[in-house]
This record gives sequence, structure tokens and C-alpha cells, in this order.
Amino acid sequence: MTNRVIDWPTFIGALILLLLVTVPLIIFPEEGKLYVDAANTYVTTNFGVLYLLMGIAVFFFLVYVAFSENGRVKLGEKEERPEFNDFSWAGMLFCAGIGSSILYWATIEWAYYYQGPPFGIEPGSRQAIVWSSTYGIFHWGPIAWAIYTLPALPMAYFYYVRKSPVLKVSEATRPLIGKLADGPLGTLIDVLFIFGLLGGAGTTLALGTPMIAEGINRLTGLETNMIMNVGILAGVTLIFGISAYSGLRKGIKILSDLNLFLAFFLLAFMYVLGPTRFITETTTNSIGVLLDNFFHMSTWTEPFNRLGPFTKSGFPEAWTVFYWAWWLVYAPFVGLFVAKISRGRTIKQMILGTIIYGTIGSLLFFGVMGNYGLHLQLTGQLDVISILNNEGAPVAILDVISTLPWAPFIILIFTVLAIIFLATTFDSSSYILASVVQKEVADEPLRWNRLFWAFALCLLPLTLMFLGGLDTLQTASIVGGFPLIFIMIMLAWSFMKASNRDIEVSDQYKPKVINLNYKKILEKLRRGKKKQEPPQKGPVDAHFEEDDPNR
Repeated sequence: MTNRVIDWPTFIGALILLLLVTVPLIIFPEEGKLYVDAANTYVTTNFGVLYLLMGIAVFFFLVYVAFSENGRVKLGEKEERPEFNDFSWAGMLFCAGIGSSILYWATIEWAYYYQGPPFGIEPGSRQAIVWSSTYGIFHWGPIAWAIYTLPALPMAYFYYVRKSPVLKVSEATRPLIGKLADGPLGTLIDVLFIFGLLGGAGTTLALGTPMIAEGINRLTGLETNMIMNVGILAGVTLIFGISAYSGLRKGIKILSDLNLFLAFFLLAFMYVLGPTRFITETTTNSIGVLLDNFFHMSTWTEPFNRLGPFTKSGFPEAWTVFYWAWWLVYAPFVGLFVAKISRGRTIKQMILGTIIYGTIGSLLFFGVMGNYGLHLQLTGQLDVISILNNEGAPVAILDVISTLPWAPFIILIFTVLAIIFLATTFDSSSYILASVVQKEVADEPLRWNRLFWAFALCLLPLTLMFLGGLDTLQTASIVGGFPLIFIMIMLAWSFMKASNRDIEVSDQYKPKVINLNYKKILEKLRRGKKKQEPPQKGPVDAHFEEDDPNR
């Protein structure tokens, strides 16, 4: 049974690609790092504008789809209610898409912009302070969640409307590439997705593990070293391994709900007992600055700083392009996961819900945690920037948290939250990776398959952590994710082609929601095909190929 269900070319192809990338890095770490960094510089410098255009185009494309007829299509049966309530649904998509990285960057990202602001602004000036509290919200805002949402459209559509029991990126491009989705091209698309996700997971581990280790150090006094990092990875792996084994409705849902409750508690505690007025006013001001400058920030490329006497800061490549590339690497995974949990919702609800809930969640973290740290810096209570530059981000982050009342208790909450955030991202990742390497997923992927990818997600970054090559892997994943720009275009095109055709053929319209009975649509297409065929001698095969890209 297993041999028939597992898509072995994709399974083995993903592992081979990982070995081809990681083994040379292990054997020749210094030379490998130089080559990967050079490739990253080449891609972000020469194609950075492509990432920026992709980001804003995806955002406006999704807004169009949400308010078009396509957005009224329901993902499931006519009377079917959403499988998960709004709280659990929002919690699962947010935890899967963000992870412990948001605890890291929400607390400290402003400090980087304070020292190296955009638009040629003087570091540490009043304008630099304004932009330092705004740019993090932009990088984790609507465009980021739009990039996440796009792959969910065709995947959810084919899984719940066309009833295809396949959760693959290649399957979502079938209306465009036809039967090539079953061949080497389809396998390549899925393998690139898996490689990008495994590399992107290394980024999350690289940020989350030292931060958790520093939290444990503050609570227990234990030294932060490789042994502690291994112990953290082992503990996180055990948590998300159990969760992945338990499945979507038990393990992942429960873990995400717990995560959301702890996050709300931490943010409410910091907001109420911190500088409430400053946090409120600064966050409100940042929203206004973002709305005023959304297009400028989305398309800023420093074109004139490459020539003449002007100094090039490298800000767009170092921050905006890197973030769009990072979201892009994770996009097929988050899209697959959002598609899987969105049964019973309309496409409009899925699009707007993901972008709005995701943006609000990120806004709360950056607005409260970021502006709390900024307030400490501006009032002289804690020199966050000096600690960041001299002792590193994990120490600076925990120093910020330590200034709160009941510091040991809050550090405990923060550390547990970081562990669960990391676990929810990885159990969702292992669930989706297992789905991608199966030929079909009737309900949930095979348990042994989920567990295999749960441990694979941990062992590779752990090996590279011993060798000090984790930064190289995450950079390689960004470079490897470059082809995903074109795959995103294919996904958008495939969705529009398939849904427009189905809506055109179907006559089952409702005032607010379109319920597409795909069996009846296929029957209509079969009948139409029979009428168009010229009379033939002998029996006629009237079988309609569902995978025909020209239908």
C-alpha cells in the first residue's frame, strides 16, 4: 500500500538535491559559503526589482480575485460549514506562517533600522525613529501574507472543488502544463518547493534556537552552548513529532490554540504594564506612515545611488528583497497548509482572512514588542542597540523582556511561547512535506511519512549547526527559491484558467456564494464534446480527460 501511495521520484529527488547542496558545504564549508554568498549577492542585486514587482503584483491580484466571481466559489459542498472556527483557523495559519521568528524580529528589528535607516536618512534621527517603528510592520504585513496566500488558491480549488486527492504544487499547475505535471517537470516543481522549505526551516531554527537557549540560561543559569542547542532541538522535535503524528485536528490544532492564548497573554501583559500610551500612539503613527508610503516602500530600489557621488546603502536588497524571497520560499508550504484547513470557506474568505488576520497578528507583535524596546532605548532605561551590537540579538531580546515586572515568570512564558511557535511551524511543515511526496491524500498523510519529515527537518539544520554552516544553508535556500517567482505566476494563471472555465460552464449561481458541482460540470463538458465531434464509423470513445489543459 505504501509503495503505491508514496511518490518516490519526488521523495528521492528532494533528498538527492539536499545532499548535493549540503555535502559539499560540509566538506568544503569556507569555499561553499563564498560561492553561496556570491550567488545570493548576484540574485538580489540583479533581480531584486523582480522580487519587488512580484510582491506588489501578487497583492493586487489577490484583491481582484477576492472581489470577483472567482472569490465567491465555495471550497467544499453546498451546505458545508467551515471545518475549523475562526479562532483556531486564524491561529493555525498564523503559527504556520510566522513561527518563533516573529518573537525575534518583533523585539529587535527596529534597532537595525534605527542604525541603518532607509532613504538616506541620518541614523538615530527623528525620521530614523519613525521609520524604525514602521518598516517591520511593512515587511511582515499585507504583501508578505499575500505571497503566502497565492499558492493556496489553486491548491484549495483542486482539492475541494475538483475533488483531486492530491496536495502538490505541481498538481495546482496542471491546467497550464497538462500531463507534464505527471512527468519530470512536475517532479522538479515539487522538489524545488521541498528544497526551499527545508532551507527556509533552517532560517527559523537559526533564529529561534539561540533565543530559546538564552531564555533557558536566564531561568536556570545553564551555559548556552552546543549541548543546550542540541537539547532544545531534541525537545522541539519531540513536541512537533508527537503533534505531527497526532494529525491536523488533534495535535496541530491544539498546539496552535495554546500558542495563540500565550501570545495574547504576553502582548496584553507588555501593553498594560508597559508604556501603554507610547505603544498606542507610535503604532497608530506607524500605520499612517505605512499607508502614506505603501507604494514607495514596495518599489524603492535606490536607482540613483549606483551612480555619481551618491552612497548606496543596500537597504532594499538587505531587507525588502530578502524578506520577499524568504516569504516566497515558504509560500507553497503555507499555501498548502492554508488550503488544507480552509474547507467550507469561500475563496474570498480564505484570501481576506489570511491577509487580514496575518497582518493584524504581525502588527500586534511589532506594535507592542517592538515599540516597548524602542521606548526603553529612547528613555535611556536600556541601551538596546549597544547590547545588540556587542553581545548579539538573543541577549538584547532577553534583556528587553527582563525589564518587565515579574521578569522570571514572563521570561518563562516567552521561552515556552518560542518553543511552541517553533514546534507549530515544524509540525505544519512536516505535515505538508508528507502530503507533497504522496500521490494522493484522502484525509491525512501516512503517519510514518509525517514522522520521517518531522525528523528530517531537524537533523539537517542540526548537522550544519555543528559545522557552523546554518547561515549558508538559509542563504542557499533563498537563491534556490528564485525559480519560485515563475512558479507563482504559473499558479495564478492555472487558478484563473480552471475557475473561469468551471464558472462559465456551471449554471449553479447563488446571490453570494457559487457552489460548483464539478461532476455536473464534467458531464456538461462531455456532452458538449460529443456534439462537436464529427460522425465516425465504429464506436466512439467519449471519455473526457479531466487533465486536458485545453478543456
